[in-house]
Amino acid sequence: MQTRIVSWRAGARWLPEGWRLFRVGPLGWLGLVFAYWLLMTFVSVIPVLGVVAAIVLVPPFAVGFMSASRAAAAGGPIEIAQLFAGFRQGVRGQLVLGAAYFAGLALVFAGAALADGGTLARVMLGGKPMDPQTMRDGDFALAALAAAALYMPVMMAFWFAPVLVAWQAMPPAKALFYSFFACVLNWRAFLAYGVITALVTVVTPLVVLSTFAMLNQGGPQVPAARLLFPIIILLLPVLYASFYAGYRDIFGTEERA
Repeated sequence: MQTRIVSWRAGARWLPEGWRLFRVGPLGWLGLVFAYWLLMTFVSVIPVLGVVAAIVLVPPFAVGFMSASRAAAAGGPIEIAQLFAGFRQGVRGQLVLGAAYFAGLALVFAGAALADGGTLARVMLGGKPMDPQTMRDGDFALAALAAAALYMPVMMAFWFAPVLVAWQAMPPAKALFYSFFACVLNWRAFLAYGVITALVTVVTPLVVLSTFAMLNQGGPQVPAARLLFPIIILLLPVLYASFYAGYRDIFGTEERA
């Protein structure tokens, strides 16, 4: 299997392609996202082990969303059963990736804790509520920057790894290697994709909030989270589908499993 090097124009098309795949079956996609959220919420509430299990299960569920994207690309229906494709294709390798992902996140939070004593980790893992004072804390901001920098190579290694294990029958270590260097070699495409994705995910909520504020002057106050929830629900499946667009451009669609 060869890793293609694509242009920045290809990366710029990934998010629009994700939108196109979402439009194939929007209700199916929304059902998939809600099912995933419910499952992960249920797992996360289990004391102590819940958060660990939720992180370990990220790779197999990532394969599920890629399977749904592949079905949409072929014009087929989006079904809840596709969410569990990762548990049917190389599940042992997926769980190994999940354990590695947990270890990677642990190292990220450990590095960030050197700056803020672990506040960021407690906030991200749900053990401490976010408040304005925490946001203004200089150490917290430094920890957030450190975590972002440390997470970048972890994200690159896991971007394609689950689907490479499931569809290309790669061992987990080889899949992590291929995924990391696929991102490095295609940095221009990922830069374009990242810029467009950031613009859409940041500008769209700001436009919605600003428009609502202008039209609702003097009216009842509505929490921002309530206004943004429908936007997030729509953006998530588009983002998931855009990952498949990147995989298809860089690795092709041939599969062994």
